[in-house]
Amino acid sequence: MPFARSRNLSAIGAAVACLISTFVLATPPLIPMTFEDFHLSGTQIGDVPPYVITHSDNCLICHSDYDADNEPYATWRGSLMANAGRDPLFYAQLTTANQDVGNVGYFCLRCHVPISFVTGHAYQPDGSTLDSLDRDGVNCHFCHAMVDPIYTPGVSPPQDQAILDALASVPQYYGNAMFVLDPAGTRRGPYDDAFPPHPALPSPFHRTGEFCGTCHDVGNVAVTLQPDGTYRYNAIDEATPDENLHSQFPLERTYTEWKLSTFANDGVDMGGRFGGTGPTVVSTCQDCHMPKAEAQGCFFGPVRSDLARHDFAGASAWVLDIIAMHYGEEPDVDVEALAVGRDKAISMLQRAASLDVQQTSGALRVRVTNETGHKLPTGHIEGRRVWLNVRFLDEEWNLLHEYGHYDFDTAELDEPSTSIYEMKIGLSPYAASLTGYPAGETTHMSLADTIVKDNRIPPRGFANAAFAAAGAPVVGAVYPDGQYWDDAWFAIPPGATRAEVKVNYQTVTRHYIEALRYGNVTDQWGEILHNLWLATDKGPPFTMVSLKPTVYPFILGDIDADEDVDVADVAMFVEVQLGLNTSPMHAALADMNRDRRADGEDVQLFVATLME
Repeated sequence: MPFARSRNLSAIGAAVACLISTFVLATPPLIPMTFEDFHLSGTQIGDVPPYVITHSDNCLICHSDYDADNEPYATWRGSLMANAGRDPLFYAQLTTANQDVGNVGYFCLRCHVPISFVTGHAYQPDGSTLDSLDRDGVNCHFCHAMVDPIYTPGVSPPQDQAILDALASVPQYYGNAMFVLDPAGTRRGPYDDAFPPHPALPSPFHRTGEFCGTCHDVGNVAVTLQPDGTYRYNAIDEATPDENLHSQFPLERTYTEWKLSTFANDGVDMGGRFGGTGPTVVSTCQDCHMPKAEAQGCFFGPVRSDLARHDFAGASAWVLDIIAMHYGEEPDVDVEALAVGRDKAISMLQRAASLDVQQTSGALRVRVTNETGHKLPTGHIEGRRVWLNVRFLDEEWNLLHEYGHYDFDTAELDEPSTSIYEMKIGLSPYAASLTGYPAGETTHMSLADTIVKDNRIPPRGFANAAFAAAGAPVVGAVYPDGQYWDDAWFAIPPGATRAEVKVNYQTVTRHYIEALRYGNVTDQWGEILHNLWLATDKGPPFTMVSLKPTVYPFILGDIDADEDVDVADVAMFVEVQLGLNTSPMHAALADMNRDRRADGEDVQLFVATLME
């Protein structure tokens, strides 16, 4: 396929800025990139004949209709993996990405609709030529035809060496959907004693986190890390200079976060927190997302003590809702299975964090502990967030004060009053000068070159240097090495006798939904997504975990928490005001008006307290 000659983005920056000042979005795309810009190693279109990777219906005969709670087909069918090719949120994102960057959809489809690299339909980056096989999602045969791209003698199936040798370029890293498929479609699985009625090979790869990392680490291959720590756009019509995802602008680092955690390196005994039978030590992605069962992998096969259920539960409850709503009449969509998958996603969310509260004088410390093997929340960087809702009530259950109030009618969160764990991306002045979009926070994911915020709670084993080097730094917060929890402090209003504390999770914000709606000048996916959002009560948050602690009497103005108010409290209040005391606890105790800021507005209230 011919490609345009190479050009540097800085040479077209002025023209782009002129266009953007005249039109809301340009069509053709703002940045005219080519397929070469998104070329990656691994299986290419044409390497595997389209008839080789089959529809999931072909797996029904042996792997369904005998144990709906555990069998591979029924558990997979209600997951987002099975429905990745039907995700309205993805298609709305795909449209705006293609408007910004030409042919970027070719890259996006690698993960979300991977069979499009077998059918060849990824060559239409807007997804308009996808067929029923593509929409079968990350299906049975696709996953079970995957080959470990890094050959290990004595571990990898010997046949894999020839498959890798036949590739034009073999992936050296896990991520960006740089998958390798067996061109014969030979199915691979975790057992060496299976004798199915089709060709099969035992595959240790399918038991590893690296298998999952193939798609669950994503870097923008067109935006490359520079020696000074900044990111720059690549020249047009040139493949990424480095397929190492740590050299690319991070869009998702779930695999990397896990790889650098204690889970991957030592394993963590979670006491069965994430379900399943057998050992309780969690060390791989599968241990949580494919919990073990004592069951059969096929209807005539042996009962195994370690059958991995194909739940693939994550945080996708709302997305499964809108898929059921939009595609519920289609014969290939099982609404009942989606409902089961939704319940599993909610259950996973409820197990992903734990909550502890402690009162010190007039301040309540809320500790959120990340129980997962990656950041909380992890995954796709836009829209999703976790936040704290803290309500204080009196003896008659009257609400005295609330932090993190969410208005379900308007889908608006009182953001300044609470702690929100999220990642936000942006455009540097450099990127702004080339695109015409304003510098700072942005929803234009395919153009982003800056991390504006990432205060998501790290996993066990967190180390700042290692995470930063891998493109998963903490930005806008401080987590010491080893910390996998966050403490947030809230001033308690006088008269409170009880509190209600919740950790909430939300997949998309109103701001992001509206950006996808109003930014779409190409097709109807932005409007479709908006209507689905409205029809599902505006994508409300899910409560992950909650507590209702008792609040004990305290002395207002007791900044040093010694149960009296004296000169020492005055001195400490002044230190907090001057920034000489940066203790979050003392700042909360000095927050007299409960706006989560210890500032000049609190002085008069503190003085009035002293005069009482």
